[in-house]
Amino acid sequence: MGDVDESFFQDAAHRPKLSTTEAENIPLIDLSPLLTNDPSDTSSAVTNLVAEIGDACKNWGFFQVINHGVPSACREKIERASREFFLQPTEEKRKVSRDENNPLGFYDTEHTKNVRDWKEVFDFVVENPTILPASHEPHDMELMELTNQWPDFPTNFGEACEEYARDVEKLSYKLLELIALSLGLSSKRLSGYFKDQTTFMRLNYYPLCPVRHLALGVGRHKDSLALTVLAQDDVGGLEVKRKTDGEWIQVKPTPDAYIVNVGDIIQVWSNDRYESVEHRVVASSKKERFSIPFFFGPSHYVMVEPLEELISEERPAKYKAYNWGKFNTTRNLSNFKKLNVENIQIDHFRIGDL
Repeated sequence: MGDVDESFFQDAAHRPKLSTTEAENIPLIDLSPLLTNDPSDTSSAVTNLVAEIGDACKNWGFFQVINHGVPSACREKIERASREFFLQPTEEKRKVSRDENNPLGFYDTEHTKNVRDWKEVFDFVVENPTILPASHEPHDMELMELTNQWPDFPTNFGEACEEYARDVEKLSYKLLELIALSLGLSSKRLSGYFKDQTTFMRLNYYPLCPVRHLALGVGRHKDSLALTVLAQDDVGGLEVKRKTDGEWIQVKPTPDAYIVNVGDIIQVWSNDRYESVEHRVVASSKKERFSIPFFFGPSHYVMVEPLEELISEERPAKYKAYNWGKFNTTRNLSNFKKLNVENIQIDHFRIGDL
């Protein structure tokens, strides 16, 4: 394929189909009842909303939300700053490159499932600094501080990122409360796990791809955190693996909507009532794509395990407890180099599995 690095090439079984089905039936949920009501309100509008969220989490693991309360101007500001940053020369972007010592900033050689992604990213944390384990080794108790680094251009880049992060954080807490209620829990049951959150955000840039039949913007994966709240532009490219038949379904962009998916942590907390679903991003040869995922993560010291309210004789715990910080640090290592084994997954903690 000429000058294209073969590290981008997917195995034949995982290469994208060039014609896919648009997922018109991924739930589109109107959050307007929350703009005037508390999530724990017992009004019929909020009760119906909780039921919609529960059905979407159970049947899809994905849904879209509108009337979410995030100001359009705030989103437009970060989208503009992201575009201005990524369209600079590469040498300018690399002045704020991330590495194994500081995993925040610009990066253009990320791997998913040991195959290089056709994208560039810029990562930053919501709590600045964020505390994480310094090592993935179980007995190493040393902690490290992750501190954001901002580029000099665009001049308002850091401000736009921080302002947007706080608005999406508010939305994420509302979604967390709705999910808790849909599981029959109190609205605040999950919120305490995020006191010293490890939430991070990513600006994604997908350049034009001349080998879109061989490469993926992001390879197939599940999100390891609790929730992902994604802003995507009008180009599209996100594909979700439909639970009913395993078919890859393209998510059609909806103006001003957010795409939400439950991650591995909610799968474990819910004791498999809700499932973290595989997804990927196909590349485009016609138009560049930008997206902004918000990865909502609990504090590093949280032990993730099925919630006691959701365990019974009929439905015993399906996972052993694992420390989120150590799990996260282990996962992060694979972003910088190709590993000889597939990355750590929650299935490694499934009870009864070796």
